[in-house]
Amino acid sequence: MRKVTRRRFLVAASSLPLFGIQSWPAGAAEFKLKFATGQDPSHPVNKRAQEAIDRIKAASGGRVEINLFPANQLGSDTDLIGQLRFGAVDYLNIAGVVLATFVPRAGIVNTGFAFPSYDVVWKAMDGEFGAYVKSEIEAAGVLLACKAWNNGFRQLTSAAREIRTPDDLRGFKMRVPAAPILTSLFQALGAGPTPINFNELYSALQTKIVEGQENPLPIIASAKLYEVQKYCSLTSHVWDPYFILANRRSLRGCLRTSKRSSPVSSTRPRMTSAPTRWRFPSRCKPI
Repeated sequence: MRKVTRRRFLVAASSLPLFGIQSWPAGAAEFKLKFATGQDPSHPVNKRAQEAIDRIKAASGGRVEINLFPANQLGSDTDLIGQLRFGAVDYLNIAGVVLATFVPRAGIVNTGFAFPSYDVVWKAMDGEFGAYVKSEIEAAGVLLACKAWNNGFRQLTSAAREIRTPDDLRGFKMRVPAAPILTSLFQALGAGPTPINFNELYSALQTKIVEGQENPLPIIASAKLYEVQKYCSLTSHVWDPYFILANRRSLRGCLRTSKRSSPVSSTRPRMTSAPTRWRFPSRCKPI
């Protein structure tokens, strides 16, 4: 048997990827990854993400362990983009309107009134249009782990006024994400949009800093915005995707040691019909 010298050990160790230079007890995970989202734990995206995480752990025999951090536990949406780039977070679920602050050309998906139905959405996202958006995102230094998920068509809510026509938006002080394309849209319609991070939205509505906001219906419901809003106008003014982004080193590290294509499923739940009415508590009235 050859004697293991310090020199031989260092030479062998230097040929291993960084994540391999560690020891772990039998039965422990080889890869421990962080998956951050900005949505409430009850939101469908977190429910489905947890289902995928459980299946990945089982399929990998426990080698891959992904911990889910919902509701901006690790920072605001914009903070998380920076954390993803530098490896503090391995995976991030981010809305298209928020990602546009980091990858401006990806914001093209949020063009106002561009998509009349989900049939049109998925035809575009699965075609050349989606390929262009993917190339722009990956050129910015992060990877797309899978196809875009459905965030949904965005709808308006208000604490005091019914919004039935564009004229009703004049002077309407409302929250929007830090997304220039949405700010421009509502400025053009005569409203007064104010960029506010999502984790500050509820308190901004509660303290009347803004009168209303816009979001997809699952977010309005899971964040309980109906507690501080009275009316919901089903405007479907913008369709918004969820992008599952991956840190390059984390994803490629897993792929080098696994025959599986990705820790996140490449398929997505589909919606093909037009947006339908959400069942709100009586305090918040769809109009």
